Amino acid sequence: MEPVYRTLEIAAKVAVKATGTRISYQGLDRIPASGGAVVAINHTSYVDFLPAALGAHRRGRRLRFMIKAEMQEVRAVNFLIKRTATIPVDRRAGADAYAAAVAALRAGELVAVYPEATISRSFELKEFKTGAVRMALDAQVPVVPLIVWGAHRLWTKDHPRALGRRNVPIAVAVGEPIAPVGEVADLQAELRTSMTTLLHRVQEDYRHEPGAYWVPRRLGGSAPTPAQARQIEEAELAERARRRAERAP
Repeated sequence: MEPVYRTLEIAAKVAVKATGTRISYQGLDRIPASGGAVVAINHTSYVDFLPAALGAHRRGRRLRFMIKAEMQEVRAVNFLIKRTATIPVDRRAGADAYAAAVAALRAGELVAVYPEATISRSFELKEFKTGAVRMALDAQVPVVPLIVWGAHRLWTKDHPRALGRRNVPIAVAVGEPIAPVGEVADLQAELRTSMTTLLHRVQEDYRHEPGAYWVPRRLGGSAPTPAQARQIEEAELAERARRRAERAP
């Protein structure tokens, strides 16, 4: 029994209902009913974890998210991390988090991973890190592609939060599980192809506003192109490095 996780599930469902958020689900039966699996999620929003978790909940499962270790510095978040089996990741030294994730997978848990690591400003898939597929290979569990689309309209990088906005449609779609066989590069390529196909399929069924900031440039929106998004991120990283150097003795 996990009272904190259960409380969060109830609160999430209440929040969705109160705001009139409309979440549609496709392919939830592709999430294993039991046993471990890596759930690979695209990353466009600060809140895309919530629709993904609610999708797993509908399947009778719970996601164990991997979260950046800095979030432990927020007292309330740290409380939740410790009581929901969330796995903190120190990006400078991630071996412990990786080992914890593999152990959870072998114990039959669903471990949720963002292969892109950070939010995509272009709302297209960024380059993937290899952690998700390496975990699957080490634990010998499948990788399950999962796409969330629409949550970035509520809260994403460079734009004001709109968490109280009503009637925003959000789509959650799950792809076919990918068996943990072959080399890392091959499995990585298969995962990316699967997630790209699934993302484009979901986008085709979603009503987009021409010129809107939350619509990818490819679909007639004003979001940065992937190349422009990379330039913004590189400038952001350079600025962070400069600030760290100024603080250093």
